[in-house]
Amino acid sequence: MSFAFKSIDHVQLAAPKGGEDEARSFFTEALGLTEVEKPAELKKNGGVWFSFGNNEIHIGIEEPFSPAKKAHPALEVENLELLKKHLTEKNVEYIEDDRLPGANRIYVYDPFGNRIELLEWL
Repeated sequence: MSFAFKSIDHVQLAAPKGGEDEARSFFTEALGLTEVEKPAELKKNGGVWFSFGNNEIHIGIEEPFSPAKKAHPALEVENLELLKKHLTEKNVEYIEDDRLPGANRIYVYDPFGNRIELLEWL
């Protein structure tokens, strides 16, 4: 018997109770992701889901809440310079990081303090 991993279906980040509207604003307006309808059975748990291409980010409600400071998703971006201009226009701060050879990358923090890496391979 053999098996193989195919892809990452989704990444989940945590948010405090009632954080759905802030998540919608950040992930759709600042990052340009599309909100995905949660299955009816899961809606009662709160949270909100977003997608880009075949990838999803799920924002789950966690109490007590604690943001991910070190653990993070890394999203590959096309045209990072244009994204940086867009983030600046949306008043989203980012941190530049040049320590990964062969990549331009920045870090942003969602409204709840979760770190998100955005990178473009050269």
